[in-house]
Order: sequence, then structure tokens, then C-alpha cells
Amino acid sequence: MQHPEIIPLLILFFVIPFVLLCLILKVVAFWKICSRVGFSGPLGLLMLVPFGDIILPLVVAFAKWPVLEQRLKEFNQSQ
Repeated sequence: MQHPEIIPLLILFFVIPFVLLCLILKVVAFWKICSRVGFSGPLGLLMLVPFGDIILPLVVAFAKWPVLEQRLKEFNQSQ
């Protein structure tokens, strides 16, 4: 015999915390990625916005990274 009253408890105690943990992990990861490539760290919060999790990785992948431009200038000045 199945127990239908256990399904809401499973959702409450396992599914919702897992989804929240995944969202927090995505935000923290992209916060660090954006910071390291020279963009503003809070751009990682776009991972919470619908379609932001599609757009932000594309922007990071195809944009010119400010940190690389800065290092190139430093390299050219040192020579």
C-alpha cells in the first residue's frame, strides 16, 4: 500500500533544499568567475533570473575580459 502523505514531506525536506543548494552554488560559482575575468562579481546574481543562466555564460565566453586587456598592457609596458 502506498502512502500519499509522504510525497509532500519528500518535496519539503529533500527537493526544495536541493534546488536551493544548486541555485546558491550557481550564484557563488559565477560570482567568482565574473570577478576573476574582470567583470563585476554581482553579475553572478543573474543566475537567479530566468534565461540569465543561459545569457551570462555566453557573455563571459565571448566578451573581452578586462583582466586580460590589463595584463596585456602591463606586458607591453614591461618590454
